[in-house]
Amino acid sequence: MSLFTGNIPGSVLLVTEWTATYVYIKEGGNLIDFIKKYKHGFIILIYSIVYTLLFAYLEQQTFHGYHVVHTVFDDAIPFCEYFIVPYMLWFPYMILAVLYFIFINKNKHEYYQLIFNLMMGMTIFLVVSYVYPNIQHLRPSEFPRDNIFTDMVRWLYRTDTPTNILPSIHVFNSLAIHMSLTNCEALRGRKSIRYGSLILTILIILSTMFLKQHSVIDVCLGATLALFGFLLFYPQQAHESAKHPAVANAGKNKRRFF
Repeated sequence: MSLFTGNIPGSVLLVTEWTATYVYIKEGGNLIDFIKKYKHGFIILIYSIVYTLLFAYLEQQTFHGYHVVHTVFDDAIPFCEYFIVPYMLWFPYMILAVLYFIFINKNKHEYYQLIFNLMMGMTIFLVVSYVYPNIQHLRPSEFPRDNIFTDMVRWLYRTDTPTNILPSIHVFNSLAIHMSLTNCEALRGRKSIRYGSLILTILIILSTMFLKQHSVIDVCLGATLALFGFLLFYPQQAHESAKHPAVANAGKNKRRFF
């Protein structure tokens, strides 16, 4: 994977932090005041630097053998270049969400829930990539159509290697961002944001498979990792979800399905 695509959100977070700092200072803010006011935001900045360096080092390593990630379901999913749009929207989705929780949302607990969840998933991804080097061979040798969207996919393929894909960080981070927005107290009444986030998250997840960037296995493991993060960092919300009537009724009627 390249530094600015695929499984490397560290560069996105770095751009987010430095852009916000530059705008603040340009508008007349004092750097010391900025650091004091938003010092909590530097946690994700420092982690992003470390993550980016470790990932860059990982990409330079030569492994004796890669584990090929593939399922029969991958062969049944057609290539569709139009999904490059939601795939690339993942970047501003990440940037805007992190900016919101650093500079706009006043609830720092929700900020820490988000960044520690992101850092947990990205760290697990690095560990898996180092101990279980993986690759996929799903990309089409020829595109069925020739248009601006396939041109964008060609650029993506050129800048993004098909290695280190398990679990999908595109999937995990999208779900982590969505759960942070869904459980944000300040956004409780903003249904447009919550539903818009849900739709975009679903499209991003689908895009990883329709662009042949990830296998179904990568997507499932990314979603599983997101579920683990939800249970770990949002225990109260997870408990409330478990008490939801639909879930409770499913539990009562489980004998019907087994």
